[in-house]
Amino acid sequence: MAKKSKDARSYVKMQSTESAHCYFTQRNRRNMQGRLELKKYDPVVRKHVLYKEGKM
Repeated sequence: MAKKSKDARSYVKMQSTESAHCYFTQRNRRNMQGRLELKKYDPVVRKHVLYKEGKM
């Protein structure tokens, strides 16, 4: 089920900055070299917060 490390797409763990909530998403490593940061809805604190790419 896991993909090879040579693939452009990889799974990353997005960790909330406000709570312990996290989710997994895919990103293309060839298009984005830096770490991913998104504003998403956090169901624990019930508002939009910043999610940062964390360690898997």
